[in-house]
Amino acid sequence: QVQLVESGGGLVQPGGSLRLCCAVSGRTFSRYAMGWFRQAPGKEREFVAAISWSGGTTYYADSVKGRFTISKENAEDTVYLQMNSLKPEDTAVYYCAAVSGAYSGAFYYRPYDYDYWGQGTQVTVSS
Repeated sequence: QVQLVESGGGLVQPGGSLRLCCAVSGRTFSRYAMGWFRQAPGKEREFVAAISWSGGTTYYADSVKGRFTISKENAEDTVYLQMNSLKPEDTAVYYCAAVSGAYSGAFYYRPYDYDYWGQGTQVTVSS
């Protein structure tokens, strides 16, 4: 059984930074493509960022491009989301997700492509 556990969320002022972590356990982490999604109250879950299992390919939603960075540390079985220049509209529950059996350079941005999900971590951007 694969488990994903997010951490690093919290309250931050506009313009601030946070780094989210997602620890993966259960199987060979390096073969998973990973992604981050978020869901604000009353809204659908939306794609934020994705990374291939090789770590060589990344993809971002337009709303976070240039501000967020996704990275993957296979030796630590962890994926990160560095979030800079945060805005109030970034407030949401952030979820990490994993795709098993992915191609080395492939990334995925549709929720239904993902096989495993974490429980989410709250990010609140407010003054």
